[in-house]
Amino acid sequence: MDLDTAKQELEQFIPHVRNISDDSIRKMAGRDLVRFKQFKNQGIAVKFGRFSEKENNQIRKNIEEFLLITGVDSAEKLLFTSRYPEDKETINRLKAEHCFCEKLSEGIPRPWRLIYYRARKIFDPNNYKGRYTMDEKEKLKKYHALHGNDWKKISEMMSRSNLSVAMKYSEIKSAINYGPWSKEETQKLMHAVEEVIRRRMDIEDSLSSSEKSRRDILIDRERLYQKLPWTEIEAKVGTRYWRQCKQKWTAILTKKMTKGQQLHKGTKRLQAKINLIKRLYEMKVEDANEVNWEELSYTIGDVPKAYVQAKFYKLKVSCVPLWQKKSFSAIVDYLFKKTLPELEEKL
Repeated sequence: MDLDTAKQELEQFIPHVRNISDDSIRKMAGRDLVRFKQFKNQGIAVKFGRFSEKENNQIRKNIEEFLLITGVDSAEKLLFTSRYPEDKETINRLKAEHCFCEKLSEGIPRPWRLIYYRARKIFDPNNYKGRYTMDEKEKLKKYHALHGNDWKKISEMMSRSNLSVAMKYSEIKSAINYGPWSKEETQKLMHAVEEVIRRRMDIEDSLSSSEKSRRDILIDRERLYQKLPWTEIEAKVGTRYWRQCKQKWTAILTKKMTKGQQLHKGTKRLQAKINLIKRLYEMKVEDANEVNWEELSYTIGDVPKAYVQAKFYKLKVSCVPLWQKKSFSAIVDYLFKKTLPELEEKL
């Protein structure tokens, strides 16, 4: 299949495909196109974004079945073969013979590359080692000075995952301020976000006027907080980590959208929690990815969805014992049956 045909066929599944590199498009045409067409025939759309627990379990199942077929004794060897040079040739031969790419992506309507990265995150034993010590932070700075952004090499030297060392370095690469935001920092943040949004609007100017008239109502507010490039914004602010920037921007938007009202004070605080629990329970969803957080924002006030997600997180952490080991639906059930009556009594 030639490149233009591949782009044209993939575009029905991935609208932004023409922004992807030619090499990646060729790989997707080989690994994903047939799968995407099969999913389309079943009425299943290709997904992006956060993986659901169901998808995570399907990845675990696919890996487990492939290990049984091949006799390879660990998922780490399959996904991090370069760590085992003595077994590398044998493992790669088995992966080719038994179609590892096809098996790993079985039953998951996503690009293979995203499934592979997710599997590596799930099964990397170096990915769950807790907080970095001061000694590790100093080593990370030293290794980065020597090797730049070669995160694979640095991760091997530190026995941490690629993602972990890259994100940690992003956090410590400059003097991050953890105190209250200064007026100057807040202005930098607002200018950085404005710059990003204006750039997006310039790109959207290429749309036809009819397309813009249909979309303006829907995206005017959404573009203020959805899918902003926080690492870029972090670099423009200079003194804050990207997560701090995101939280501060959410707080600014919340104050603007609620005209400065305190939503979570006194009886309003209790009523907001009650409303949130009831709406989540009524939705009867199995996974957090299935929740329309935008719709839920109107349950507790005209606020960004990130505000609602943060409130739900605090609710489950403070009220649900062993919440880390419970599914999303089990957490909501507990909140509805145990926490809700207590809140209503207080109210």
